[in-house]
Amino acid sequence: MLVLRVPGDKSISHRALLLAALGEGPSEVRGLLDSADIEATARALRALGVPMPPLDATLVVVPGVGRRGLTAPVAPIDCANSGTTARLVAGLVAGAGLEATLVGDESLSRRPMRRVAEPLRAMGATVELPSHEGLPMTVRAAGLRGLTWHSPVASAQVKSAVLLAGLVAQVPVEVHEPMPTRDHTERLLEARGVDLVRDGAVVALRPNGRLDAGRIDVPGDPSSAAFLLGAVACGASGALRIEGVAVNPTRMGAVAVLRRMGLSVRLEGTRLAGREPVADLVAEFVAAPLVGGTDGHGGAPPALVGVTIGADEVPSLIDELPLLACVAARAAGETRVTGAGELRVKESDRIRLVVENLRAVGADATELPDGFVIRGSDRPLAGTVRTAGDHRIAMAFGVLGAVPGNAIVVDDPSCVAVSWPSFWDALDACHR
Repeated sequence: MLVLRVPGDKSISHRALLLAALGEGPSEVRGLLDSADIEATARALRALGVPMPPLDATLVVVPGVGRRGLTAPVAPIDCANSGTTARLVAGLVAGAGLEATLVGDESLSRRPMRRVAEPLRAMGATVELPSHEGLPMTVRAAGLRGLTWHSPVASAQVKSAVLLAGLVAQVPVEVHEPMPTRDHTERLLEARGVDLVRDGAVVALRPNGRLDAGRIDVPGDPSSAAFLLGAVACGASGALRIEGVAVNPTRMGAVAVLRRMGLSVRLEGTRLAGREPVADLVAEFVAAPLVGGTDGHGGAPPALVGVTIGADEVPSLIDELPLLACVAARAAGETRVTGAGELRVKESDRIRLVVENLRAVGADATELPDGFVIRGSDRPLAGTVRTAGDHRIAMAFGVLGAVPGNAIVVDDPSCVAVSWPSFWDALDACHR
């Protein structure tokens, strides 16, 4: 059985750096994701006066400056392609009573920032946005007030921005979401002595002046692991063990869907890293006839079936939906995804790109306003995929291209550096 590890979790890595920087004293961060998105957060902290060392997946010691130690930047903060950086740093800047302008690349500049501007404005901050309500975004604040915010969108980034603003300003905040989203910020805050009350899709922060320094262990990224699981599901890899992956319940939606589609995945050695549950994921490929009985090249494809994914599942697998669409192209029957309109405002319009690219390589796909319908087949797929610089699109179609008999070319393979610079090496190791 092949044994692999995936890089540190991207969501936790962002938050680990931000909270370590706010701690009273140095914090050790181990297992950090060393990628372009995390470098954007490190660069933002340096601009705010935190003497951040270079990123290192083994160990980064962050010299915390405390909640009052941030300083106003002398130039706009470049968030590159990282929406998490832009939205969470906006909360940080507002809470610290500073003024900063956040900018990003062309893709990030188009992504919606009003969703984070509105709660910060309700707390008393001034937030200036261009007419298209993306970047550049200028935040200035002094003396924020407490807030109870009923978020119209289920967004862990918005929730985290409000929590960070309340934490730094030391004012009470409460966030109500339409449904629970990933809770990495809450777990890290609780581990560092912050007083939180959680009840389903509601979280309340009550200022108590504490933000302890200490060690943070970043487990493997379940979104990255899902792409390797998808390779097993499609028959591009055999049995596989992925060590040390975060199995936070808010991030396990893709595993649940792959199991429904027919992939055998089990968790072994479940333990805690800080307050995050971690386990090894063990996936096994079981060959069985698909639509036409073979893969068209004499081999038997995976025993996969189409599934339905609705709005209630989307928050737990939003980043993996392009991958699940590609897996669905090899599954018997129809896979229908709805309630995923958020995909249109990610690094690209992922609904449109997924459908256009599946059609371009010969798969049967239909675009919906808030999702897509994929009808699986065992016929060989071939063609060139346009990524629009989106790392998830590149990785998803990379997995589909690794399936025996397929001949798919990804136009911009280097864009995976945003989240997993060595992705292609890992995928290659899977199907040697």
